[in-house]
Amino acid sequence: MKNAPTIDTAAAAGQGGAASGPRRAVVLLSGGLDSATAAAWALAEGYSLTALSVAYGQRHAVELDAARDVARSLGITDHVVLTVDLSAFGGSALVDPSATVPKDRSDAEIAHGIPSTYVPARNTVFLSLALALAEARLATGIVLGVNAIDYSGYPDCRPEYLAAFETLAALATKAGVEGHAPRILAPLVSLSKADIIRLGHSLGVDYGLTTSCYDPLSGGRPCSACDSCLLRAAGFAAAGLADPRVERFAT
Repeated sequence: MKNAPTIDTAAAAGQGGAASGPRRAVVLLSGGLDSATAAAWALAEGYSLTALSVAYGQRHAVELDAARDVARSLGITDHVVLTVDLSAFGGSALVDPSATVPKDRSDAEIAHGIPSTYVPARNTVFLSLALALAEARLATGIVLGVNAIDYSGYPDCRPEYLAAFETLAALATKAGVEGHAPRILAPLVSLSKADIIRLGHSLGVDYGLTTSCYDPLSGGRPCSACDSCLLRAAGFAAAGLADPRVERFAT
């Protein structure tokens, strides 16, 4: 029997180091703070990256613009932007412009339950697409910036979910059957938002290019009131750093 899959959290453990020889991984790049940090971590670990961004019917195209900007800033030239319109299903405030995005919630409210911004099975859809791309690119890893500490209760951000998906990858692909299924690399899964920001800052991530807001205003200005904006602001404050995205719109 094969050993149970383990999720690579080398960054969280302070381990790692650049690999000898090229390795390829697919990174799910949303345009957000976490995915940009995960991509920078993978590059520092010696991976050659293919980025995958998904136009899933999200409320604002600013996310995809940010993903393109982040890819360029990190020197990722193989960037696939795929359209899979989850707004056809509905069920989330992030894909339904008529739905209200929760605003000004307390820390306790954010930490309780699964919010209306949860997109049904989104990470499963995205990881499945990334798995297909990884197999096509002969990649050894799939990198994503999910986080199970400072997050909004999404069930598809937990380590046990990622371990289960890695089992699926080993069972359901040619690469897996041949014994070299892509690993799930989730270096941020056990880090606080402040620690993620510190890590990205040490790797030179330009957070001014990233967007975290669920309901951005004109030009991509963050609303500063949705759960994601509040978590981001608290993370920068705890890290003792200014948020360059906020500063960009303050001038």
